[in-house]
Amino acid sequence: MHLDATLIAQLVVFLLLAWFTAKFVWPPITRALDERAKKIADGLAAADRAKAELASANREVEQELARSHHESAQRLAEAERRAHAMIEEARRKAEEAGESIIAQAKAEAEQQVIKAREALRDQVAGLAVKGAEAILHREINPQVHADLLARLKAEL
Repeated sequence: MHLDATLIAQLVVFLLLAWFTAKFVWPPITRALDERAKKIADGLAAADRAKAELASANREVEQELARSHHESAQRLAEAERRAHAMIEEARRKAEEAGESIIAQAKAEAEQQVIKAREALRDQVAGLAVKGAEAILHREINPQVHADLLARLKAEL
């Protein structure tokens, strides 16, 4: 065998193998690699979208937490305002009730003073009539007696 013929035969076989590989083997491999690259790119894009959605969800959660914190602070402040208003209202009512009780007590005391004065006037008038009877040693007419008592009451 000849070295040139072997070399040419090997060259032909190599070229046939290269053509066969380029025609039938290489396209499925490149297609598989392209599909794999596309899947990886899609996965990376999905991961980026998921990361963006997670960041958005975190922002929404933080906003909702801030909003709920603000609302709870407002409710607490409103409850405190209501409590103060209720305390002030109770204090005002208690003061009004105390003033009313004091006014009633004063009115009652005044009525008792008036009754005591009337009783004292009656007693003084009775004593004055008895003193006058004792001085005059005689009985006074009941009509005159009533007039005398009325004048004494008015003077006292």
